[in-house]
Amino acid sequence: MIARAAAYAAGLALIGAGLRGIAAEVPAARWAAWFAGAAVLHDGVLVPAVLAAGLATGRLPAAYRRIARAALIVAGCVTAVALPLVLGYGRRADEPSRLPLPYGRNLAIVLAAVTAAAAAAAAVRLLAGRRGGRAR
Repeated sequence: MIARAAAYAAGLALIGAGLRGIAAEVPAARWAAWFAGAAVLHDGVLVPAVLAAGLATGRLPAAYRRIARAALIVAGCVTAVALPLVLGYGRRADEPSRLPLPYGRNLAIVLAAVTAAAAAAAAVRLLAGRRGGRAR
């Protein structure tokens, strides 16, 4: 119990230090724009995408619906984070070391891994159902 309270206190101290750094180093208009942009991105892009994924997977059997939805949400979030790198935002011809990796290929590898993990989870669920286990 004391260790948990100490961990919470340390976490709150780190959050406070971060907020103090934001207040001291970043103009209020810039961090307010960043937070507003995050809210717009969440409400205008992420929520509709999650709702569309739910609608698109609505006809799947209940046992596999959660797996498919989780994979779509993870893939969407990974793509959202990687998209600026894939599109090369910040890349400069005079500084080739700024974005040196094949980000499109790497994103495809990560998305393939997410797909493989979802397929493996679905296969495990299918096999458990055939062996007499309950499919959820």
